[in-house]
Amino acid sequence: MTEVQPAAPAPSSAGPKRHLPALDGLRGAAITGVLLFHTGLLPGGFLGVDLFFALSGYLITGLLLREVAATGTVSLPGFWGRRVRRLLPALAVMLAGVTVAVWAVGPPGLVRTTLADGPWVQLNLVNWHLLAESAGYWDRLGAARVFGHLWSIAVEEQFYLVWPLLVLVLARTGAGGRADRRVAVAAALISVGSLVLMAVLADPADPTRVYTGTDTRAFSLLLGALAATRPARAALDRVLGRRPGPAAALLAAGIGAAWALVHGTGQPWLYTGGLFAHSLASALLIAVCARAPRTAVARALAWGPLRWLGLVSYSLYLWHWPVIVLLSPQVTGLDGWGWTAMVWAVSIGLAALSKYLVEDPIRFRAAWAGGRTGLLVFALLMAGLAALWFALPAPPPPAVDTGLLG
Repeated sequence: MTEVQPAAPAPSSAGPKRHLPALDGLRGAAITGVLLFHTGLLPGGFLGVDLFFALSGYLITGLLLREVAATGTVSLPGFWGRRVRRLLPALAVMLAGVTVAVWAVGPPGLVRTTLADGPWVQLNLVNWHLLAESAGYWDRLGAARVFGHLWSIAVEEQFYLVWPLLVLVLARTGAGGRADRRVAVAAALISVGSLVLMAVLADPADPTRVYTGTDTRAFSLLLGALAATRPARAALDRVLGRRPGPAAALLAAGIGAAWALVHGTGQPWLYTGGLFAHSLASALLIAVCARAPRTAVARALAWGPLRWLGLVSYSLYLWHWPVIVLLSPQVTGLDGWGWTAMVWAVSIGLAALSKYLVEDPIRFRAAWAGGRTGLLVFALLMAGLAALWFALPAPPPPAVDTGLLG
């Protein structure tokens, strides 16, 4: 990422490129909220997923627009290749490790769902698979579903597949700033359409369909994408002027209040605008921190430990739910803060091992990860994962006493 000047009056089409510590801190805040939610300590911490989505939309769109500004097009093989190198190694290690552990020591019901869900995780379609099974949000995140949290990874992966295609089409139909403006308009219109679809399809009795469906969650990613465009950045600069600090503080306070006060995913108002408002606030906070990295909020987000959590947040998200399921209070004999501390310690340890032994070496130092060799390794890895789901025998389903049916 190139250098970003705070509240620059005339942002370029390419947007910021310099690595921004505050955005790592936002990732750290997001994963902290999710872990606190899943360990029962922060009722609104699930909103950290929306912050992750907005960050992904912002960063990926900024990357694509910089490529359009430099070359006039988007290299889809190059983009998807980078995404595979970034995301697949850690995911594959977690999937294989957790599957073998569950098969070895898990109860039969957990083994069955793990082997059944695994192929859909590999195909980045697990959110739709779980919806097809009519698995409610807490059903999929219960003791019998070790991969249920990966619905959000599937949503992001589907976004990575479709959004660059649309940006490429828009880049070819408009030059320079016009392409950038068309991306902004597309992101805004699709975001509104996604919100309307969520409001129409929401079922107050069980909002799982709209909470985990890609179409109804697209606005969280696309609002971040919109914030990365030149028109949005120019409008933000006009509004903020030379005083972005109060805006950043207000946005951060509003997001923090939502996390503290919202009680779980079942509240109907979330699906008629609440999640949209939170995603919009997240996208604005991201944009303000990127445009004004010297504000007090941005400096606080750049705090070392929080930033480090952000750097391991992907692997931490991958590992934390399997740790919660496999090292439950029933298994460990721990409860309360002792169990929570154990979950955090084990999850962070596994995430650090994943980052430093798997993610970073393949992402930054493995020359073989590109070109034909990388493609061959990718094919072999996918084939190996596919074989895993079918090679491990699943326990038979529980017997049904048909005598009771007569």
